Amino acid sequence: MTEPDLNLLIALDVLLAEGSVAGAARRLGLSASAMSRTLSRLRTTTGDPLLVRAGRQMVLTPYAEEIRERTQNAAHEARALLRPSASVLNLPMLDRTFILRSNDGFVLAFGATLIAEVAAVAPRVCLRFAPKPEKSSTHLREGRVDLEIGVLSNMGPEIRIQTLFRDRFVGVVRKGHPLELKGEITAADYAACGHVVVSRRDGIRGPVDDALAEYGLERKISTVVPGFSAALAIAQASDLVALVPASFLISQPVIERNGAQPALWIFDLPVKTREITISQMWHPRSEVDPAHRWLRQLVLKVCRQKVADQAS
Repeated sequence: MTEPDLNLLIALDVLLAEGSVAGAARRLGLSASAMSRTLSRLRTTTGDPLLVRAGRQMVLTPYAEEIRERTQNAAHEARALLRPSASVLNLPMLDRTFILRSNDGFVLAFGATLIAEVAAVAPRVCLRFAPKPEKSSTHLREGRVDLEIGVLSNMGPEIRIQTLFRDRFVGVVRKGHPLELKGEITAADYAACGHVVVSRRDGIRGPVDDALAEYGLERKISTVVPGFSAALAIAQASDLVALVPASFLISQPVIERNGAQPALWIFDLPVKTREITISQMWHPRSEVDPAHRWLRQLVLKVCRQKVADQAS
């Protein structure tokens, strides 16, 4: 009996993840014609078309959809077998790129410290921070990222989760803003101001609005921006009030250090909102990977230390 060509497993994994010959060719560094020939071999081997044309696009067949996750896991296991075992993990010689999917706030607050910690013990490791425009477990399931960092939301029962830290929202205004001069800020004082809010989606109402509604109050949202850095810049140059996670200010120059005068003033919200739980998430295929475990432990250590330093 002829043994199957196990090289086809990697090609099948990439084809099913990309859903196109051109995308798979780019990821594997092959020409489109070479990838087309590989797809033909896969069709012959599996007895299924795998990818079929639907208009101008290619779509997976029902069989391809059925085996996609099994293929991802099998390909990952095959790669893991060819890596050093846990007993011989050599961090100074570890040559690997880890992809962390997170928002810009996490990178600004923890990125520099995490990069420095990695470089100190594993100088050949590269950390790649990927943007996170939406919450989704697809990237983990398809093996496109190593860690998903953020607020847990419908990630699926198989995804592994570890809490990194608890966060909360705070208000930020420019130095000399009328709110700073008031002393104690009431919910009415807060609602009476113009506000700059961060939203990557259509909805701009959040927990703060719900809390204000309990007092019969509604804040005036003057502008909506896609990121917290933009919100801080607008708050610094106007009388608008920004709402940002406290962790976002860990590495910001708005915090007074070495006697320098901060450009912004930070205050606790006059209404109660629930805490935010920031977690790191990964697919079970990476659970026992020694290098992946080392990275998870390092992310946890850096986050908890930085948050503790901010609180002290």
